[in-house]
Order: sequence, then C-alpha cells, then structure tokens
Amino acid sequence: MTGGSSSNLRSGLTMFTTPISLLQRIRQTPEKDAWERFVRLYTPLLLYWARRLGLQEQDAADLAQDVLLVMVRKLPEFQYQPGGSFRSWIRTVLMNTWRDRRQTRVTSSLDGVVEPEAPAETEILEEREYQLYVLGRALRLMSADFKPATWQACWETVVCGRAAAEVATELSITVNAVYLAKSRVLRRLRQDLDGLLD
Repeated sequence: MTGGSSSNLRSGLTMFTTPISLLQRIRQTPEKDAWERFVRLYTPLLLYWARRLGLQEQDAADLAQDVLLVMVRKLPEFQYQPGGSFRSWIRTVLMNTWRDRRQTRVTSSLDGVVEPEAPAETEILEEREYQLYVLGRALRLMSADFKPATWQACWETVVCGRAAAEVATELSITVNAVYLAKSRVLRRLRQDLDGLLD
C-alpha cells in the first residue's frame, strides 16, 4: 500500500488511543463520550425490555431513564465476575427498578388495583437475541466513526464474504487497505463490546 493510501485510511478512523473496553472506560473515569456511547447503545435495548414487560411507550421510557440513573451510580462499582454476565446484571437492574416502581404505585394507589405480573425473567430476552441486538446496535453506532470506504471494505469482506481483491477493485483501494480496514473495524468492535457480550 502506498503511504498516501495508508494515511487516508488512517485519518478516516476515530480510534481509541488505548485498547480499553467501554465498560472499563466508564468505570475508571466518567468520560462524557463513553457515557454517551453507553446510553446510545443500551437505551433502545432497555426500551425493548420494558415494552416486553407490557409497559406503554411513556412508561417504558421512564423505566429506561430510571435504569440509566441507577447505572450512573452502580456501573463504576461493577466488577465483572468470571462466569457472570453483564446482560444478566443490567437485566437484573431493570427488573429491580421495575419492581420498585410497581411496588410504589401499588402502595400509593387509592383504588388498590394491582398491575399484572411480569413474564418470567427468562422470557424477557434470550442470550442470542441479546447478543444480536447489542452487536447490531454497536455496528450502527460505529459506522459513523469510519470513512464510508473503510466501513464498506470491512462490511463486504466480513458480512458479505466477498474476496478482498474484489472489494479493493470496487472501492479503488489496495487489497492491503481492505485488510487494514477490516482489522481496524473489527478491533474497534471488540474493544467496544469487551465485557458486554459475555
């Protein structure tokens, strides 16, 4: 690859300076960018889970906001346990917050109407569905951080299974640039999702 192609490819990437996961960045320092990425990644999932509990859109949004407030307090203390699951932990936070909200409503209700029971926790979101959701959401968020040619080179080779030479010709870049693009996008994906897909 020529020096110009390498620098062009490199300049289109917004890469982290250290290989540290999103969870680690949030735990170590309250970076605004890390929290914003976390919120953009997880808010739709929290809303999805809340709707699966039978909540209306506004109640689901309120629950998601309450869960994010709990996460602001609790995530810096979160310690990943081998054999544990971040998905299970965040789902537990959601369920506990939902139960607390329900209990508050029931005890303060004048007419004594009890809300219906939630579905069993195992029905809320299966592991594979969770992984596919988080992966898809992360990919959508990440795509804006790369030049279109860099993103497309990775997408075409990894997702579509096309040969690097074919993609290089189509995008008017070198085969090496295709491999570099693929490597950088996948490295960034692994960094962002480290600890989130357990």
